[in-house]
Amino acid sequence: MRLLISCLLLGLANAGEYSERFLTLYNQIVDSNNGYYSSHGVPYHSLENMLVETVDHGHETDSEAISYNIWLHAMYGAIADDFAPFNNAWSVIENYLIPQAQYNMDKYNPSLPVGSAQFSVGVDPIYNELKSAYGEEKMYVMHWLLDVDDNFGFGNVQGQCEKGPSAGGPSFVHMGAGSVWQGITYPTCDNFTYGGTNGFSFSSSTPNWHYNAAPDADARVIQAAYWASQWATQKGKISEIQSTLSQVAKLGDFLRYSFYDVLYRQAGNCMGTSCPAASYKESAHYLLSWFIGWGGDVNTANGYSWRTGSSEMIIGYQNPVAAYAMVNDPNLSPKSATGAEDWKNSLERQLELYAWIQTSDGSLGGAVTNSWKNVYGTPPSDVQGYTFHGLYYENEPLDDDGTSDWFGMWSWTTDRLAQYYYITGDETARSVLEKWFTWLYQHMTVSDNSYSVPMMISWSGSLPTNAKMNVLESGSRFFGVGSSIARSLSYYAAKSGDSKAKSTAKQLLDVIWKNHKDSKGLYVRSDLSAFTAVNTKVYIPVDGWTGTYPNGDKITASSSFLDIRSWYKQDENWPQLQAYLNGGSAPVVDYHRFWEQADMALALGAYSLLFE
Repeated sequence: MRLLISCLLLGLANAGEYSERFLTLYNQIVDSNNGYYSSHGVPYHSLENMLVETVDHGHETDSEAISYNIWLHAMYGAIADDFAPFNNAWSVIENYLIPQAQYNMDKYNPSLPVGSAQFSVGVDPIYNELKSAYGEEKMYVMHWLLDVDDNFGFGNVQGQCEKGPSAGGPSFVHMGAGSVWQGITYPTCDNFTYGGTNGFSFSSSTPNWHYNAAPDADARVIQAAYWASQWATQKGKISEIQSTLSQVAKLGDFLRYSFYDVLYRQAGNCMGTSCPAASYKESAHYLLSWFIGWGGDVNTANGYSWRTGSSEMIIGYQNPVAAYAMVNDPNLSPKSATGAEDWKNSLERQLELYAWIQTSDGSLGGAVTNSWKNVYGTPPSDVQGYTFHGLYYENEPLDDDGTSDWFGMWSWTTDRLAQYYYITGDETARSVLEKWFTWLYQHMTVSDNSYSVPMMISWSGSLPTNAKMNVLESGSRFFGVGSSIARSLSYYAAKSGDSKAKSTAKQLLDVIWKNHKDSKGLYVRSDLSAFTAVNTKVYIPVDGWTGTYPNGDKITASSSFLDIRSWYKQDENWPQLQAYLNGGSAPVVDYHRFWEQADMALALGAYSLLFE
């Protein structure tokens, strides 16, 4: 009995206000009655299905939410001494996010990595070493988008190609070209069962497949695994998660494809015909780029497959914690011959980029590219004259969908930099953060009852030396931006001893908790006025193309967003929206985005671990 009482007292002594808040929110998130997860354990983008932003309905999910999920459960292990949920979160990634249906990967030719000889293309420098290390040809990174309940009915469930509505379960999908209101959602594997004569293939006459990875999300998984490794080691439980960590290390090994130019051409000073195809790693820019793509034919006869990285590198995607982990944590060591070396180069290059891209007022610039205007064009003379390892500055990636106008990209990346600074004490990181927070304090307010942080931004200037980040909108409509700012301030304060950073972090956490709390977690109240865009006409890349979805919805040039998503009319909020479209007032919905719940929980947990 005395031992039991001693344990209880020890538990109470270690408990604190912010760890209790973390556990309260964590328990609300994992409570099945609240509905954050599907029956397969996959987190939805949001509780509410009627939500259109990076997804076209809230019961899709993306690799971003999935990466937040595993990080959330890593933090739970640190606070509750239980790492089983962390292992389970990894199982969700392996079971549903890393695709198994990758046909003809045994026919991949690393000397012709994009599958066509019509371009000047370099060689894939890492395929053979990955195959040697892991004994398989398939790519091992996450596809970025899942139709969690198979609303569209394609049935691209794990390992299958267009099995239809009866397949159920998480289905791999793509977002079509154009804005999210214009896009035609289509399957990753296209057997021509649905869509038009050639399925949803506007340029192929044979059944085909392809996937895209969002490297920042895969890197966040590595970041989460690093912290899980540290916390489990401290608690003497590292053996419980070593199997998971070894698989995350494998994912990190394959994530290196994001380091390479889209056509494996020379990285740096790359313009037109003067940009040679690389014979080895001359194509490596060593930054986390916009995407990884891979695909091929479905049929085996004369089949082929391809894989590629990207030439667009936004500062918001960089993750020095992930790079540090792949180099320095023995539990996350890559097996390939040059994996650790590549990640070491990436860590150095990322830190350089933070300093190089920082503007004179302390904000961080946008992006660099190895392919000007996506065609290896000729940049303006001032851009040519001031490069980053030969990469050209641009405020936004050319293929950006508006993401780089959202301030969350900057609150996320500086949070990672602050964590790296906390881990290492790196002076470059400290200097960048000090200037960054000086700028940020001028563009945010926080009190006991309210707060306002940047939400949307725009750019002026053509180089980091004259660029300026202009805040277009401030407020609290994404409380996850506020919580990630609080977390970055916490890590910075814990290492530097900066009292203002610590007190501002605490204020932000307190006011978000006070203003956004409800019975299901944390919410943001929003009206559905944006849904007037449901009448937006869809974008069809090829004139005259028509098709049909599995549920019979017709897709033509005159179809609208809503016409090809008739199942939206079954949503519980549809009657209110219909009344609004008929001339009534805009209905109000309390949104519960998964990533925001997790981000706030992680900020609370970090503050507890650092200061309580």
